[in-house]
Amino acid sequence: MSQPTDVEQSTTQGAASVTTADQSVKDQIAARLAEVGPVLIGLSDSLHDDPELGWQEFRSSASVAGVLAAHGFTVEHPYLGLETAFRATFGTSDFTIGFLAEYDALPGLGHACGHNLISAMSVGGAIGLATVADELGITVEVIGTPAEEGGGGKIELLERGAFTELDFALMAHPAPVDVAEAEPFAVTHWHVEYTGRAAHAAAYPERGINANDAFLVAQVALGLLRQQLPKTVRVHGVMTNGGEAPNAIPAKTEGRWYVRAESTDELLEVEKQVINCFEAGALATGASLSITPESKRYAEMRTDEEALESYRSNAIALGRSFDVDPVAATMNRASTDMGNVSQIVNAIHPYIGVGGEASNHQAAFAESCVGEEAERTLLDGATALAWTAADVSARRS
Repeated sequence: MSQPTDVEQSTTQGAASVTTADQSVKDQIAARLAEVGPVLIGLSDSLHDDPELGWQEFRSSASVAGVLAAHGFTVEHPYLGLETAFRATFGTSDFTIGFLAEYDALPGLGHACGHNLISAMSVGGAIGLATVADELGITVEVIGTPAEEGGGGKIELLERGAFTELDFALMAHPAPVDVAEAEPFAVTHWHVEYTGRAAHAAAYPERGINANDAFLVAQVALGLLRQQLPKTVRVHGVMTNGGEAPNAIPAKTEGRWYVRAESTDELLEVEKQVINCFEAGALATGASLSITPESKRYAEMRTDEEALESYRSNAIALGRSFDVDPVAATMNRASTDMGNVSQIVNAIHPYIGVGGEASNHQAAFAESCVGEEAERTLLDGATALAWTAADVSARRS
C-alpha cells in the first residue's frame, strides 16, 4: 500500500483504517470560509428576507448563482429548461463533487424550513472546496434545485439528466438539533378533488350531490384505516376548498394529501388503501373523484455510510454534538427529494441544529434561521460539508 500523499492521511479506529484529507487541506478550506463568511451570511439573510415559493424562486436562484459566479464558478442559469434551477462549476477534473442548494420557502411561513441556510451552506462549502480543487484533483459543482417543498424539483432535474455526472452529492439541512443520518419517508403528494352538483340546501336538497360529504366520508375512512397502518406509515392532509356557502350544497371540494412510508415499495401498497378511502367518499355520495399527483414520488434515502462517518467526525471537530434529545431529533424522518438523488449518486443529507424551542414548519423556526446562532450553524455546516467532500476525494481510488 502506498503511503498517504500530502492531501491525505490515515487514521486508525480499532482495526479499521480510514483515509481522510490532510489537515493542511482542511485548514485552507477553513481559512477561505472565514474570508467569505460575511458574504455567506449576507446571502442567507437576503433569501430569508425575500422568501419565494417553489418554481417561483427567480430572485433567490439568481442571488445564489450570482455569489458563485462572483467567486470563480461558471454558471448555467436556467438549467435543463427549469427557470429557477442552475448549475455552477469550478474545475475540469474527472472526479466531481456536487453540493445541492435549496431555496424555496413555505406558503405563509417563509423560510420556516431554513432553506436560506441550506443555500448558504452549500455555496460556502463549494467555495471552500474550490480553494483546494486543483490540489485534490476534483471538480466542484453546485446545483440549484427548486421546489423541494412538495414540488419535486430534484426529480424533475433527474429526469432531464442532472446529477448523473456527480461522483458524490451532499447538502446539510437545518433542524432543531444535529442529527447525522437522514432517514426520510418515501412520500406521495396528491391533489384530491370531488365534483358533485350544487343545489339549495333547504329548498332543493334532493337535487344536489354533496362534494363536501364525499370528503367527510373519505376522512372518516382514513381515520379508521390508521389503526391498521404500521408505524412506518403516515397519512395526512388538508381540505383547501370545502364549499362556498352554508345554504348551498357544495359542487366541488378540494384537498392536498400526503402518504408516507418507509420505502417506495411499502408506499405503493399503502397508496392503494388510501385511494380506496377516497373512492368510498365518491361511492357513498355519487360525486366524481379526481386524484392528481403534485409531483413524482419522493424516495427513501440511501446514505453513503463512510462519507457520513466523515461528516460526523468533522462536525464533532468543529464542536458540534450528536448527543441530543431523541424527541428533538426526528426532523431526520422528513421526506426529501434528495432521496431520489441518492438512489443514483453516493450522497449524504445530515441535519444541523440551529437551537431554540421551535421545530421545522413552525413560524418561530423561521426566526431561528437568522441571527447569531444561525450564522454559527451556517459556517459550521459549510466547513463540515467541505471537509467531508475533501475526505471523500482523498479516499477515491
